[in-house]
Amino acid sequence: MTDKILPGGRVIQPLSTPKTEPQPKAPGKKGDSFQKVLEQKLKGKEIRFSRHAAERMMNRSIELNNQDLKRLDDAVQKAAEKGAKESLVVMGDNAYVVSVKNNTVITALDGSSMRENVFTNIDSAIIMD
Repeated sequence: MTDKILPGGRVIQPLSTPKTEPQPKAPGKKGDSFQKVLEQKLKGKEIRFSRHAAERMMNRSIELNNQDLKRLDDAVQKAAEKGAKESLVVMGDNAYVVSVKNNTVITALDGSSMRENVFTNIDSAIIMD
């Protein structure tokens, strides 16, 4: 298309279309399985500890090694798959209250602290060896 010249010498140029950059494929597009989308969402999220939980762990001498962290993370992922929001995870002599949606340990208890304790505001429990 050529430029048009109006009386008085003004030039009208054709509008250019704005250049758009290709958008990355968003998870959940048609054809993706729920399991695949869930794994994509959870991938790269590692379990975190709130300041309260870290203080409780230090005061109660609760230590987690890499294997324990992996087991805790696996438990939280299983809870997420079931739609849980706040879970109690019991691993050995210790228990952890976890915000599943935030992937964060809220508090930690050792065996003696768990006895005769009432756990509130949880919607699931995971008992591990």
